[in-house]
Amino acid sequence: MSKIDFVTETGEVESFWIIEEVKLGGHSYLLVSDDEEGDGTAMILRDESNPEDEESVYVPVEDEQELSAVLLLLEDELEEMGILIEEEE
Repeated sequence: MSKIDFVTETGEVESFWIIEEVKLGGHSYLLVSDDEEGDGTAMILRDESNPEDEESVYVPVEDEQELSAVLLLLEDELEEMGILIEEEE
C-alpha cells in the first residue's frame, strides 16, 4: 500500500494508507485507512482538484448515495483482499 500525507485546513499533517482507487462519474475516489494493517478506520475521499492544480484536493464523501455507489465498485476487490467494511452507525 502507498502512504499519502494530507494537510488539513488547520495545517495539521495526517497520514493515510491508500487501499484502492476508483473512478466514477468523472471523479477519482480513494479508499484510505489510518492503519496499514489491522483494524484501522477507513474513509472514501473524492478528488475535487482541477487538472491545472499543482496539488490534489480530497474531501470525505458524506452523501449516502455517492458512498454506496463507490462501495459497490470496490466490493469485489475488497473481498479478494480480505477487507471487511463496517459502516458506522
